[in-house]
Formats: sequence, C-alpha cells, structure tokens
Amino acid sequence: MAQARIDPAELEIFKNLFHSVAEEMGAALRRSAFSPNIKERRDYSCAVFDGARRVVAMGDHMPVHLGSMPMSVAAAVDTLALGPGDIAMLNDPYAGGTHLPDITLVMPVFVPGDLTRIPHQDSKRAGLQPRRYSLPRISTLSRSRRRPSTTSRVESGTQRTPLRTLGGAEAPPFSNPDEKCNLKPLFYVANRAHHADVGGARPASMGLSEEIYQEGLRIPPVLLAREGKIARDVMALVLANVRTPTEREGDLAAQVAACRLGERRLAELTEKYGAGKTSFYLEALHAYSERLMRAALRRIPDGRYQAEDFLDDDGYGSGPVRLRVAIGISGERAYVDFAGSAPACRGSVNAVMAITTSAVFYVFRCLLGEEVPACAGLMAPIEVVAPTGSVVNAEAPAAVAAGNVETSQRIVDVLLKALAGALPRRIPAASSGTMNNLSFGGLDPKSGRPFAYYETIAGGMGARPNADGLDAVHTHMTNSLNTPIEALESTYPVRMHRYAVRRGSGGRGAFRGGDGVIREIEFLTSVRGSILSDRRKLPPYGLAGGEPGQPGLNLMTVPAGRPGRARRVRLESKAAFEAQVGSVLRLETPGGGGWGKPQNQKAERRTQKARPEGTNVGDWEAKWIHSVGATS
Repeated sequence: MAQARIDPAELEIFKNLFHSVAEEMGAALRRSAFSPNIKERRDYSCAVFDGARRVVAMGDHMPVHLGSMPMSVAAAVDTLALGPGDIAMLNDPYAGGTHLPDITLVMPVFVPGDLTRIPHQDSKRAGLQPRRYSLPRISTLSRSRRRPSTTSRVESGTQRTPLRTLGGAEAPPFSNPDEKCNLKPLFYVANRAHHADVGGARPASMGLSEEIYQEGLRIPPVLLAREGKIARDVMALVLANVRTPTEREGDLAAQVAACRLGERRLAELTEKYGAGKTSFYLEALHAYSERLMRAALRRIPDGRYQAEDFLDDDGYGSGPVRLRVAIGISGERAYVDFAGSAPACRGSVNAVMAITTSAVFYVFRCLLGEEVPACAGLMAPIEVVAPTGSVVNAEAPAAVAAGNVETSQRIVDVLLKALAGALPRRIPAASSGTMNNLSFGGLDPKSGRPFAYYETIAGGMGARPNADGLDAVHTHMTNSLNTPIEALESTYPVRMHRYAVRRGSGGRGAFRGGDGVIREIEFLTSVRGSILSDRRKLPPYGLAGGEPGQPGLNLMTVPAGRPGRARRVRLESKAAFEAQVGSVLRLETPGGGGWGKPQNQKAERRTQKARPEGTNVGDWEAKWIHSVGATS
C-alpha cells in the first residue's frame, strides 16, 4: 500500500476552505440578525470542528468566544446524542459557556453516502477507492441516553487543563449500539452570539450581581432543533424569560441559519474532494499547526517568567483583585500556572476555566504569523493550571458576567507582562485592558415596548516595540466594531452628544500608547443601566521604560430641577444606575501604555499635534479593528 503524502499546496487549499466556511457562516449570521449588537457590532463568532471535536478553523471574529467555544462543543456532544438536523443550544458557563448572554449553537455535519473509514490515499498511485456507507434512517437514533463525560477532573483543589482538550478527545460512539458507528459526524459547526438580553435582574443581563441566578436564563445543553425542525417548546421557554423576545427569536434564527449554511458548505466540500481526502488533510492541519507552535516555543528562552496585575475591584468593595501567573518554558512545551491569583469574588468578575484557557490560546496564537491555521494542534504543547475556586477558575454559583469581558482582558495583560521577560522586543505595552461594557434598558416611548441595549466601547492600544499603539480600537479578547451613531439613535431613545478620540490619554514613550475614546449619550426616556469597566483606578502599564496610559472615567450629568442647572456624578468602574430623561452619560476610556523611554519629547509633541483634535471614531475605527490580532 502506497504511503499517503501531504501536498503543501493542497494543505493550504484545505486550510483556506475550512476558514472560508467559518467566515461565510459569520457573514450570514451578521446579515440576518435582528439586533444592532450582532449586525452592527459583530459580537459573534463561528468555527468548524472535526468529528473528534477538535477545532479546525475559526472565523476572524471574537477571541474570547473562539478560544472557549471548543468546550461548549464538547459539553453539547457529551450531553446529547446529536443526529442529522439536530442543533444543540447552551449558554451555561459551568457547562462549556462563558457568560449567560453568549448563546452557543452546535450542529453535527454528516456526509451522506461517503462515510469513509480508511486513511486517504492517492487513488491514482495506490489504486484505492473510498469505501461507501449508506446513511441509516434518522428515526433509529436513540436520544434517551447521555454520553459519558470527558471533561477535566479536579485534583487536590486545582484544575489542570491541557489545552489540547480545547479540541476535545475522541468522540464516543452513538448511544445506540445498532448504529455501529455508521452515523458518526465528520464535522461539527458552531457559532456563538452575544444576545442583548437573556433576562435577569438588570436590562441587557450585564449588571452587578452576586450569583449567576441574578444574571439571566441559564441554559444547559438542550436541543433547539430536532431532525431539522425548531423545537418550539424550547424556543418558547427562552422567549418567555427575556425582555425583548422578538429580537431574541430573530437572532437565534440567524444563528440557526448560519449553522445550516456551514453544514451545506462542508457537505459540498466533502462531495468534491471525498471524505477520505478531507479527513486526511484535517489530520495534516492539526499536525502542521502543532509543529508550528512547538517551533515558536523553541525560540523562547527556557525559564520561568512571572507577573501579576490587578482588577480595580469587583463592584462590591473588594479590590484590587490580584491575577498572578508563572509561565514555564522548557524546550517546545509551555506550562502556564495561575497559582496565587485571588479567590473568587462576591461580584461578577469571576472567570470560568473556559475563559482562562481562551485567553492563553489567544496570547500564544499571537506569537505566530497571521497565516497559521487556527487548529487544536496549536495548543497541544501547552498546559494550563488554575486553582479551583479562584477568580480565574470559578465554581457555581459564582457570578461571571464581567469575568468574560473584564477578567479575560486582565488575564491577557498579565500573560503578556510575563512573556515580556522572555521576549522583550516582541511584546507590546498594556492596551486599555477593559471592554467598557455599557448596558441599559427601559420602555420605548414610541412603541411602548421594552428595549435593552448593550455595547462595548473601544480604548487605546498599547505601544509596540516598533510602533505607536492605535487610537480608539477594540483590542485583545474583543474584536468587535462600534455601534454607529445612526444605528444607535434610530433604534433606541437616546441622542449622541459626542463621540471622539480622547487625546493625550495614551502613555508617553519612545512609542506612544494609543488614545482612548470619549462617548457621551443623552437618555430620552428613563432607563435602568449598568457599567462593567476597569482600569479606572489602576492604569494600563507601560513597558521598557514607557509610561502608563491614562485611566478611564465614568460620569453622569443629571438635571438638577431648574432649567440649565445640572449636577455631575462620578460612577465607579462597576456601577448600576437609574437615569431620568435628559441625563447624559460620559465614558472616557483608558489609553494604552507607552513602550520605551521617551527620548525626543519635541518629536513626540509634533506627532500628537499631527493627529487632528476631536476626530470622530465612527467608520475610521472599523478600518483597524481586524488588524489587532496581528499587530498586538
């Protein structure tokens, strides 16, 4: 039998084919979504997995979603016996999710008539043809049995997660032994979208909270679609527990459509190239990505690199909150240990293990070039250790809404700070370090119906060893866009007073940190709102002698009763507020840290003067948004 050989050209073709499927899924989700948060801000992610639940390709979407999504796929597959046309839904942070507004859909992809069970061979050289299997009737599926769990176990109070489990172990056979593995999916497709409201105590489900039950509807892995048909009872249960059911149903329908598009594209791909050849190059991509990561780790000097950083507080007076990491590099392996991080907090800054592993995935992925396939093999040489019950590995029922958006950013900061000791000429200074989450809701005076709004606001990028940081950009674990002023004002009862670059907020240095943003919103109706932000007390750090960026600021201007009179109130980094008509909320986001000692202050002043004052962000911000992963 001839030995199968990898054709480098075909390997590149398959890498881009799988990536294009994830990207097209994202485009379909964005175009058909109802909410501005998804269709304008693009707060969603899509990915392709192989039949063993290992990630094969990720769209250029949200790092905080993508690195943790494999755990959701594993939870869905372990819990449910998924057949053709089935779609699983979940958002439970303690069952593979991140925080409750992020709802994930998982769909298996079966290949009719070509379920190949042999390695691909070059048929012309080896004289081999793929074996063909017929697809059994869907009605023979057994749905009553649960799959055995393959999740990581906790030993001696510490959860150890080899990052190769981001792609999952070998998938177990279907629960019905009569199926004889004929109905094993060749792929899974998954997407995750942030829904602007999933119930809970505060509008938009992103308020201050002390336990997960206050944060919204918690969904374990359930079937949203069975054999191609939406489960109306499950959908009704979700819609009965949210403030904006029409918008939620529209966004979920968009997610379903994206999954079905991914299923069709992968079926077409497999039909064109054959299941055997497709499976062969799936394995080749995993092995290739692992070799690339091992080569990158070999270029890092062996040693133990440590750092710590802090969150301002948890919203309930506990702070600063310590995050500590030690990264051990030995040859072509890395060991990431978060021992010494603070215990889980009363507030919602707690991150589940999926978030912590996602941040590690992102940081080490940034050490490689843009064209590296985002496969599970990338993380095979890396192991993560996080103390159980800590702020970076929380246990139920700890509140986690801000852990996904704020603590994830600080985990990235502390990891980069540690790696700066090993790679001082490659690591940038700290970026703004917060997603500046703003949410509010109330009754729309025009329609009389409830509304809920959520957005994240950009800040400054940290300076790099060879360039200034970018102004007004979403960095690291977020990769979203801004909400355009036109979309915001036409959809919600608000008026934008100002949206501009916050000049001078970036840290000084040989290379300057990027500047943050000023965003002022007037409420045209009474609202209940929340802010989950950070870096309001402790600024983003500089590196190599660079100065820190300016911390952020949250202010509310409230009418004082008499015309023309108002009072200004400073809001904490994590705050709940109630605003009357005419109140104006002003958010000033942090600038990035500087890199290197300032050497020529006159030149620096000229550089700052050359940037036009008060530049509106709008579409200008979007130009840079997808370059962050490569430049940071």
